[in-house]
Amino acid sequence: MLKLILSKIKPYYQKTKQWFAARKKRHKQRRWHIRLLYDIMFVFLLFILFLFLININFLWLFGKSPRISEIRNPQQSIASEVYTSDGKMIGRFFKENRTPLELHDLSPLLVKTLIAVEDQRFYSHNGIDFKGLFSAFRDWFSGNYRGASTISQQLVKNMYKSRTAYSRGLFGHIPYVRIVIMKLKEWIGALKIEMFYSKEEILVMYLNTVDFGNNTFGIKTASRIYFGVSPDKLKPQQVAMLIGMLKAPSTYNPLRNPKNCTKRRNVVLGIMKRENLITEGQLDSLKALPLGLKYKVEDLSDGQATYFRMAVADAIENWCKENNLDIYTSGLKIYTTIDSRMQQYAEDAVKKQMNILQSEFNRQWGTENPWRDTQYQEIPGFLQSNALESARYKALRKETGNADSAMALMRKPVAMTLYHPKKGLTDTVLSPLDSINYTLRFLHTGFVAIEPQNRYVRAWVGDIDYRFFKFDHVSQSARQPGSTFKLFVYTAAIASGISPCDMRNDVYVEWKYKEKGQDKVWRPHNVNGVFYNIPVSLRSAFTNSINGVAVTLAREVGIDKVIRYAYLLGIRTKLEYVPSVCLGSSEVKLLDLVNSYATIVADGLYEDPVLVTRIENREGKILWEYKPERKQVIDYETAFLMQEMLKAGVKERGSTVQNLWSYNIFKDGTEFGGKTGTSSNHSDMWFVGVSPKLAAGAWVGGIRRSIHFRPGSRIGEGGHAALPMFGYFMEKVMNDESLKAYRQKFPGPKQKISKNYNCVTSIPDSILRAVDSILNGVDSVPAVEIPQ
Repeated sequence: MLKLILSKIKPYYQKTKQWFAARKKRHKQRRWHIRLLYDIMFVFLLFILFLFLININFLWLFGKSPRISEIRNPQQSIASEVYTSDGKMIGRFFKENRTPLELHDLSPLLVKTLIAVEDQRFYSHNGIDFKGLFSAFRDWFSGNYRGASTISQQLVKNMYKSRTAYSRGLFGHIPYVRIVIMKLKEWIGALKIEMFYSKEEILVMYLNTVDFGNNTFGIKTASRIYFGVSPDKLKPQQVAMLIGMLKAPSTYNPLRNPKNCTKRRNVVLGIMKRENLITEGQLDSLKALPLGLKYKVEDLSDGQATYFRMAVADAIENWCKENNLDIYTSGLKIYTTIDSRMQQYAEDAVKKQMNILQSEFNRQWGTENPWRDTQYQEIPGFLQSNALESARYKALRKETGNADSAMALMRKPVAMTLYHPKKGLTDTVLSPLDSINYTLRFLHTGFVAIEPQNRYVRAWVGDIDYRFFKFDHVSQSARQPGSTFKLFVYTAAIASGISPCDMRNDVYVEWKYKEKGQDKVWRPHNVNGVFYNIPVSLRSAFTNSINGVAVTLAREVGIDKVIRYAYLLGIRTKLEYVPSVCLGSSEVKLLDLVNSYATIVADGLYEDPVLVTRIENREGKILWEYKPERKQVIDYETAFLMQEMLKAGVKERGSTVQNLWSYNIFKDGTEFGGKTGTSSNHSDMWFVGVSPKLAAGAWVGGIRRSIHFRPGSRIGEGGHAALPMFGYFMEKVMNDESLKAYRQKFPGPKQKISKNYNCVTSIPDSILRAVDSILNGVDSVPAVEIPQ
């Protein structure tokens, strides 16, 4: 019975046992899946933790990553732009040549091509394209390696330099670990960027940061440099070339590797056809085209007024430091006082006159060396001493460790680029020593024009060519001003109560004085060594540059007063307290001298020369704005009388300023005045001219004071060397209808003038003719009295 019962139950038992076994098996399987899920979650959490540690640069193991604040306020190196007062951009300051653009500056073709080539799923991912990543892994295993970085990841790499040594940390020195860390940091940065910016903003940021080789950053700069157009004007083949370069700017550089660049461009054109951005017919024709470059290299010397722009950089350097800005990276917009028309006229005038002077200088000296001592004998060892001071010799001396070896290399011909007055850049083969010999023979110059009423600098030429001669002879060079310094002597005299029509004798003077405790005697003379021993009015003595009268006045009012008025009017270099200072023996800067004359024209109101009117950031917010700071340094009557003295230079016979009548500058009755100056050995030639609305001055000389024209050369005088620059410049200004506001007469007196200033010269005609031909070296001064 029991067996029967067990036999009946056994099947059910077996089924129950099987059911429990199956249930147990299913339970075990479910636990395996759970464990796997737990393992995956644990690995994922570890990965998130690892990303977090990378992001915070835990224990400085991983290097710096961009913070949220840096993502929201990205900092990139953007060129600062310099504008003229009439709104023209004349140059840029940059470390990375980049100009940002906005989305509306881009053509749809450019954007679509970028996405098609660099990131096809750009609009569907959040910074990391996992599908593209798996495809890249698959291709990598098949031997066809390609990148899988999204545009957002590339933006992180470009903007935050994620692959630099600075960003690597301690683990960054381990080869394969370094690659993993860099990629993960780019992932993190891409996710952050996608959190705060729209896709369109990311595209614009990317195109503003990307490198196109040849120190060209951003699509706007690349379009201008390679093709001379803006990004929205790019043709399909140009778009293809620029987008193709993004894969490897060096490999596909159109200048160094044009074949590679053309092949890559054609690949991109194929992608454009695949995406229906161009037609089949366009594809075939565009592939056959050459690259069609209109490449123009850009550097800091490009554009107008290079010397002026460098002076602007110096002028705002301290302000930039105080405001944590960098003129080379902060993307500033700097609005200056330069007028683009006047600047061009000044550059043209300087070039024209310097070519004339250089030709005459070369003709005079021929194969002889122009470096001469006070006795006009050639200075022995002059070339050698200059060679020892050169940067090239010092570098060779350091490299070789031996003076003789360095000098031997200085005599060895090498390929070099030199300056030529007419050709500009000229390639040649020459020894460094011969190149110094060649360079020393050039004359140099400075020219500046200032508007007296507001002290805006309207034109500034620091030398003959900034690319070769960086030294600025407007604001950096200090030379002996010769007779142009007499402005301060006569200002001091008139301020002391003396009248322009008062008489002083042109006589020999011995001036005894002490210098550093030693007794000395100064015996000045006129240029031709003759004193006429006759009474001369101050007006005539000033215009005819008679030294004897200037010295007499300086003794009368005192050297201290002459120096004081020089400082009041605008001289900023240190003047020596010696009698000869009255004839211009102490060095001054051209900018200071012209500004001093401008103070006279401005009725005695002084202000520093103004170079910049305002500075804006890249968004157009004004960061700094010029505010006038003027002060009355001499009384109105003294300033008015000195204006009359300067004007007399155009009216009085015998004055070298009368050379101005050779130029077509007296438009609509515009009045002028001025003063020439020449240093005692003819190494410095000056002219400062004034009109009611402009004061402008020029200096000409050798790079060393011992380099000058031959003694007795008429062209070596301020009236022949420097004055023509003013004449050529003013001809263009006066005849430009857009600048007709500068055609004016000097206003009459604004108050009653207590001193007499309308007096006719009392110098006999015979003496005037001697002054004309000997003292000033003038060939063709009008032999008529100009109406007072």
